[in-house]
Amino acid sequence: MNRETTADALAAAYERLHAYGPEFGGDEEGNHGLTNHGPMAVEVMVRRGLDVDVEGWLDRYVRRLAELPGTSAAIRPGEWRSALGQARRLPDWAAYFRHELTDRPWRDVLAEWWPRLLPGIVAGSTHGVIRVGHAVRTLRGEGRAPARQTLDELAHGLAFWAARYRELAGVVAPEGTLTPRRALPAVTRLTDQSGFIAHRLDRLERSPGWTASLRALEPATSAEEVPARLESLVDSAAGAYLGLGHGSPVLLVHAATAPNAVRHVLPVLPTDQWLPSLASAWAAVAAVIATYAPARPAPRAEVVRRWSELTREEALQRAAEHGDEHVLKFADTAVESYDRTGDPDLLAATLHVGELIDRP
Repeated sequence: MNRETTADALAAAYERLHAYGPEFGGDEEGNHGLTNHGPMAVEVMVRRGLDVDVEGWLDRYVRRLAELPGTSAAIRPGEWRSALGQARRLPDWAAYFRHELTDRPWRDVLAEWWPRLLPGIVAGSTHGVIRVGHAVRTLRGEGRAPARQTLDELAHGLAFWAARYRELAGVVAPEGTLTPRRALPAVTRLTDQSGFIAHRLDRLERSPGWTASLRALEPATSAEEVPARLESLVDSAAGAYLGLGHGSPVLLVHAATAPNAVRHVLPVLPTDQWLPSLASAWAAVAAVIATYAPARPAPRAEVVRRWSELTREEALQRAAEHGDEHVLKFADTAVESYDRTGDPDLLAATLHVGELIDRP
């Protein structure tokens, strides 16, 4: 599939998916629902050129989605703070960002809103930042004349993040000595890992080990160090899935995919936003680990041994054959990590996630 055909296929998929909201199920406020991963999964399929019938996949996927409701009241530029975290205002946020992205360059809109939304990075179980990250990756590849549908996708991602905005209490900047590989297993787990994510995050904020876990990571000393630090965080989280994934196969995927979304947005942000982006990415990873990861990792040697001959192409194709949106997103992230590190354990992790998550 050439670049033009790829762009057309993704634009058509976005056009179809934008009739639906970012969540489905849950209560009348949208709480405790499931996230619409369609745009993110399709972006992976198309960009990677995976052997998937995208239209057929969408035919099956959209059956579970809920239509996007109509707008209620316009969000005015000087009044946006009061609309943050208001789930019912999601259509209003989508309209607001569509207008912004029509009138201004998308990089300018993103640079303005990224620091406003960053403290709420756990919004929608981190799906706000992840959806934005996938949209930005597409926009970066489209050059100076982005497709309308891709700009709309960024608008939907920012809208979801804003409508589901939720800050975590007790967040502090890293100031320790641990590398990501050592800091991840050192994150203090919640004793009570029950209930929906909102319930767990409420308990996390009162957990005595929460702030200490965040401090333990070695900080970056300059903006120039941030890209490599983010890559190390993503690589460590993807590899950690081998031992932790069984604790919550779906939610623990986001310990890797959330910081990877930040990594892909970083190049289009002003450098003064890089250090806060790293700190927030680490807070998101630590929150997912604390609230869902088991205290004791499972042995990973047998999983790694089973898939020791796996190639990156086979890993991606297995994810395509599996078809689950989380498997696709995780495989995309883990293969990127493999391409950086050459660590075969990361390819094994792409198969392990497929073993733990049921096929759709």
